[in-house]
Amino acid sequence: VQLQASGGGLVQTGGSLRLSCAASGGTFSSRTMGWFRQAPGKDREFVAAISRDGGNTRYADFVKGRSTVSRDNAKNTVWLQVNDLGPEDTAVYYCAQSRVYAWPPRAPWEWGQGTLVTVSS
Repeated sequence: VQLQASGGGLVQTGGSLRLSCAASGGTFSSRTMGWFRQAPGKDREFVAAISRDGGNTRYADFVKGRSTVSRDNAKNTVWLQVNDLGPEDTAVYYCAQSRVYAWPPRAPWEWGQGTLVTVSS
């Protein structure tokens, strides 16, 4: 499955973004999907994940309560909604897939191209 994230851009502090990730070329519904981010000069970190059927989700503490991950297997798409954005959320956001049939989700992850989110103060 090939992944292409979109929806990034420039947003003011306190704003919201909804990122999309379109999948193609495989069986999307068989993959656990995740979102990661990488800020300048920092390691890539986990943001959120959703199980194959969408019934389970998991969030990093720094987005818990202000973020929603969702998917539509009929549309081969996964979304990440993040609210109340702050400058610390500035990063390239990547969607990823895991072929491991497990929950909580675990590596290895396969990442697609990212989308840049810049939050101005």
